[in-house]
Amino acid sequence: MQKSLILFFTVLSFICNAQIIKTKRGIVSLDGTHVAKITNKSNEYTFMDLKETPIFTVEFVDKSVVDSVRDSYVKINRVYNREKTLDLDYISPSAFSGDEKSAVYTCIKGLKIIDERGINIKNLDELFKNMPKRKLDSKTKEAYTIRTKIDKLNLEVNSVGEILSNGVPVGYFTNLPVSFGSDDRVTDKTFIDIEIYDAKSKYIGKYITTTKQIKTAGGKTFTLYREMSGRASILKYPTYKAIAERMAILDPNFIKIQEKVIVGDVVKDGVEKDKK
Repeated sequence: MQKSLILFFTVLSFICNAQIIKTKRGIVSLDGTHVAKITNKSNEYTFMDLKETPIFTVEFVDKSVVDSVRDSYVKINRVYNREKTLDLDYISPSAFSGDEKSAVYTCIKGLKIIDERGINIKNLDELFKNMPKRKLDSKTKEAYTIRTKIDKLNLEVNSVGEILSNGVPVGYFTNLPVSFGSDDRVTDKTFIDIEIYDAKSKYIGKYITTTKQIKTAGGKTFTLYREMSGRASILKYPTYKAIAERMAILDPNFIKIQEKVIVGDVVKDGVEKDKK
């Protein structure tokens, strides 16, 4: 009986202390009191005080990190001091909440930079002073690690099918379809696989056009995907660059990070020679 009473009063206390958050016609209300105003342009929301002085912005970001892994977060910036931008996780009142509700809910419940008195400048400044770190799951962390490696490789595929890393040839494609050169995507379905070799003509692997799979010489396989609407994954036509990037991740020995070659002045015996 005593435990039941404790549970009852705990739930009752929670209900009584629950804040009612509403946004109507650009006015944010907390428990029936107007506390802020909000406007938006595309996916960026500007929060203002009740005198319509802009204080800070919340921008929603939904981007592909690598392959089918996406990352969604918000960028927060102060209008009066834009030296720092915070990348933060956001919270939503429900799975079906739109960006506006999520922005308001995050500012009130998550970051506590809006309260019953309005926009809390002290808490806002404290937020930028002690910048919180995002909580990424293991899958997203791994995706960012892969993305960093790919960016360092700085791969590109030239008009003859050579793969270059920071301008240095590191491999090439063979069995290229007739569309190569006019389209950077692999849209043809052929029974001849597109093969990849390193700069020393060692076979690295292949791209199977009928299944959109990459298969390394060592037997590893990977299917290229993309994201639709930030949620559902569907197959797409990959670019030659994307195939080379994924092959470099599957086979770490395929491409080593190449630094850009910078050619300086030609000097002999301490004397600069004339350039031709």
